[in-house]
Amino acid sequence: MKQSYPLDRIRNIGIAAHIDAGKTTLTERILFYTGALYKIGEVHDGDAHMDYMAEEQSHGITITSALTKAHWNDHLIQIIDTPGHVDFTIEVERSMRVLDGCVIVLDGVRGVEPQTETVWRQRSKFNLPSLFFINKIDRPGADFDHVMQTIGKRLGAKPLPVTLPLHNEHTVIHLIDRTLIEFSGEHGEQLRVKPCDDSDWERVAGYRENLLLGIAEHDEAFADQVLAGDEPSPAETWAALRIATLKGNVCPCFGGSALRNLGVQPLIEGIIKLLPSPLERPAANAFLPDESTTQVEMINNQPLVALAFKVQMWDGRRHVFTRIYRGQLKPGDHVRFSKPDGTVITEHVARIFDVDAAKKSRLDLANAGDIVLLAGLRHASTGDTLCHPDHPLLLERIDTREPVLSLAIEPASSNQEDKFLEVMEKLQEEDPTLQFGEDPDTGQSLLRGMGELHLQIIVERLEREYNLEVRTGKPAVALRETITQSTTATHLFLPPADLSRKEQLKAQVTVAVAPLPRGAGITLNLTPSVLPEGSQLTPQQQAALDQGIKFALGGGPLEGTPLQDLEVTVQQVELFGTQSTPDALTSATARALRKALESAAPALLQPIMKAEIVVPEENLGSVLGDLQSRHAIIQDTERTIESATIHCEAALASLLGYTTELRSMTQGRGQFSTQFERFDIF
Repeated sequence: MKQSYPLDRIRNIGIAAHIDAGKTTLTERILFYTGALYKIGEVHDGDAHMDYMAEEQSHGITITSALTKAHWNDHLIQIIDTPGHVDFTIEVERSMRVLDGCVIVLDGVRGVEPQTETVWRQRSKFNLPSLFFINKIDRPGADFDHVMQTIGKRLGAKPLPVTLPLHNEHTVIHLIDRTLIEFSGEHGEQLRVKPCDDSDWERVAGYRENLLLGIAEHDEAFADQVLAGDEPSPAETWAALRIATLKGNVCPCFGGSALRNLGVQPLIEGIIKLLPSPLERPAANAFLPDESTTQVEMINNQPLVALAFKVQMWDGRRHVFTRIYRGQLKPGDHVRFSKPDGTVITEHVARIFDVDAAKKSRLDLANAGDIVLLAGLRHASTGDTLCHPDHPLLLERIDTREPVLSLAIEPASSNQEDKFLEVMEKLQEEDPTLQFGEDPDTGQSLLRGMGELHLQIIVERLEREYNLEVRTGKPAVALRETITQSTTATHLFLPPADLSRKEQLKAQVTVAVAPLPRGAGITLNLTPSVLPEGSQLTPQQQAALDQGIKFALGGGPLEGTPLQDLEVTVQQVELFGTQSTPDALTSATARALRKALESAAPALLQPIMKAEIVVPEENLGSVLGDLQSRHAIIQDTERTIESATIHCEAALASLLGYTTELRSMTQGRGQFSTQFERFDIF
């Protein structure tokens, strides 16, 4: 039976970071020290508790976000360990959507890295209070001060130190409690806490002053106390730091090394003392059926409101991860939800499960604030709001991203075609960034995803999990189209006379197009400014105009790929009585827009990636030369004694297979990471 906790003693947190910063290793330590695990699993050994998928164990990375629970000092910590690789960023996005706070893990040598910035933007979208764990502080070149500077410079956050590791010692100094904490035992589970002596305290006096002054900037009473020379007590400092953290004004920083079992327990204490309970988060905004808004309070004695944030096939059955925002849920209850197209569906919840990584246990009741797994929902998908059938509500949906890479794929055997299509449908339900469909030009089946690794993992899962042998082509970059000039086109729709018709069809439409800045999307102005005097479009005629625009925007004039970043304006419509039927208007509009697009200097847009390459200093010249040959735009180069970091932008097409080539140029020591920036002409 699940141990019950009041809401004020629950912490729903995520652990997020750039790839290889040590998220999963940190999570394993938290679970071990809180008693949730009796044995520490290591990522490099392939036996991490949270990386339970075979692909995660073989690649040594987190692919899917995993939920687990830990108990500490009469509190429940519900933890979601998220992926660090940019290809699986949807896992971070939908996890952040349902969390109350997060811990962002940083490499003690590299500080803020590209995916850290992406994670920070996702965290900022939902205003999640955050802590930083500066990890790998034992590595050569690790610099606590440098990492704090990168937090301020690249993330615009206000980092405040709380625990400071001492070099070459298995100890940290706690700047709030004024204690020295020594970690011993086989796994650092034995703590010896003693008052910090004067010599050690003198070494960190500057950090203590930064902490107090940083809090004082956001707390007048605390500022008066500090500026008067009074020493605030630990309880007063914790309380003031908590308020500033919950408001998002500051981000407390804890230092240590998860792999070396250093500094993790103070971080756990910081999670309890500094991050919010569900009750301390702002009420969720929701839309009523009449499109008015309302607030959803985190209470049990109101009708159910929950958000489905992830679909996962578990033991061959469909399950839905859900965060409950209001009310209670029992097995057998009916829930109502609306699909994006407006379809309303009512289903009943067959079973409710508590989740711990790859293990699940049945629950008889789920309360507001809980994150649970539901079975029996055949149609609920990521972003759907589950609510009481008599009290419909709609929470904000979860954003997804468009795929940037495609792969031709087909089953190796024709007798597996039906199974292949069924499995692809299941995988798309699990992963909203995955798309599968037929190329209208070639007839090939295309699998579209967020990157090479994303597609590779899907192919591996097809073979291992579903026993499907598949054939694949080479990855191809997903393109977009836009226009680079403004132009106007007019089309008179006057088809050859049809003897079976009493009247000939006839309509004339003038359409203007203009380019918009990158990322602006498509703007439509579909009410014509010029009409025959005294006339007005009927609803059917206006719908015909809309339909014609939709047809013409189905694909660009160059490659038939999706269009973006342009404005379409219907300027003039000329009607010819009963000859101007809705079909005639649709055809005239579509052809006028196609003419305009073709004469507006159309251009292909490629996915542009923001890249960071870390190489040994002696290889910098050759790597820079290779990047320039790929037409990369070098933005910055940072050098340390042993390595150099290159920041650049490059078209995704020029970076396919680059990881292998970089390893060859640097004898396996170079590292490479990218994140999607925008579609642009390159």
